Amino acid sequence: MTDASKPKSIGRKTIRPTFTPRELMTDTPDLAGAWTAQIITLFPQAFPGVLGESLMGKALKDGLWQLQTYDLRDYGIGKHKNVDDTPAGGGAGMVLRADVLEAAIKDARAAARGVMPIFYLSPRGKRIDQAMARSLAKTDGVTLLCGRFEGVDERVLEHFGIQEISLGDFVMTGGELAAQALIDATVRLLPGVLGNADSAVEESFSNGMLEHPQYTKPALWNDRPIPEVLQSGNHAKIAKWRSDMSEKITRERRPDLWDKLKK
Repeated sequence: MTDASKPKSIGRKTIRPTFTPRELMTDTPDLAGAWTAQIITLFPQAFPGVLGESLMGKALKDGLWQLQTYDLRDYGIGKHKNVDDTPAGGGAGMVLRADVLEAAIKDARAAARGVMPIFYLSPRGKRIDQAMARSLAKTDGVTLLCGRFEGVDERVLEHFGIQEISLGDFVMTGGELAAQALIDATVRLLPGVLGNADSAVEESFSNGMLEHPQYTKPALWNDRPIPEVLQSGNHAKIAKWRSDMSEKITRERRPDLWDKLKK
């Protein structure tokens, strides 16, 4: 790996113990025990983006997770650092080159540790859901390949056994926003990230259903009161109301989820 192609690492510099001397003032330290998101992208400056804000940003600074970006342009070919070429067989747009992707992926995987699956963000892939986020939160991290233009050379996906995953049934200009969404959904499930651990238990999809309505002060707003049961102090009645409302909203808004639960 050349100096130019070293990943940009973001997070608290808690160094893993090692017998091998290493430079502590580098911007690519190995954060001991931190869940790691590796991003292979043409736009490393897009990260951390919103992931650097609020609880997610605090967790990043505290070293609960770390972010490593690999700039595809650093692996480009020739004087102009070309990363793409025209589609074989003709057609519109450009396709990210196999040799460029290979070099970046090899560097990322060489730095991966433990269980770190690799995904390509693509509308052809399996839909990202809460179950996937829970599963990834139990791993050591993830490598995410963000496509651009007309996509990537198919041979790369086959060679590295890369799984395709999708944010939804629509097309975006690149995979960066989808990558951020997946990271957000996953990192918030890591121990210590949310201020209240119960938040992840009571929210939408935690039990396969949509979440019940939420209310706060003032008790009366624009002639709309908070439901009386929520002010009763009767925790059993409140729990039942929330469960009933969760079922009602799921049946009405997501009958597909409701049907799965009843199978």
